[in-house]
Amino acid sequence: MAQQVSISELSLPQLEVLKSQLDQAVEFLSSSITQLKMVQTKYMEAKDCLTVLNKSNESKELLVLFCSSMYVPGKLSDSDQVLIDMGTGYYVEKSVEGTRYCFKIDFLTKLMEKIQSALQEKHAMKQAVVEMMNSNLPKFTQPSSSIMASIACGSIRMKFGLKFLQRKKPLLKHDTKFLA
Repeated sequence: MAQQVSISELSLPQLEVLKSQLDQAVEFLSSSITQLKMVQTKYMEAKDCLTVLNKSNESKELLVLFCSSMYVPGKLSDSDQVLIDMGTGYYVEKSVEGTRYCFKIDFLTKLMEKIQSALQEKHAMKQAVVEMMNSNLPKFTQPSSSIMASIACGSIRMKFGLKFLQRKKPLLKHDTKFLA
């Protein structure tokens, strides 16, 4: 079982890693929903096309999709049977009534709802991490008093050192041999 840790106990680098992981999850779930919507739309269009197939349209001329951007003239010879693309180059011949059950529009809708709720959960988690990062940013970026004291001492040394190096005359007569 995974151990749960509060985000308030995480350091800034750990929060950044968590935020990055949540960004990736949000992107993946968003693209999944987009792809499922495209499939759902394709299924709905195919289901609507079945309404055109009836006995009164038999022997009528129509345009048949030959490839992605080319159509050829054809005639509807059998309005009771259709070929269904099952994916990866496999086709199944079914009756028009039998195909109505092939389009899993309801299944896709339920799946998208589940993914949408997971996406909202990931968004909320990401927002909590960002808020934690923003609230802790001063704590992570503010140096401690001992660091400030050593920085101050260092800058004092630097000032005196620079002043000493910038002096044109030596401080004492006998120091001239050391400064030359």
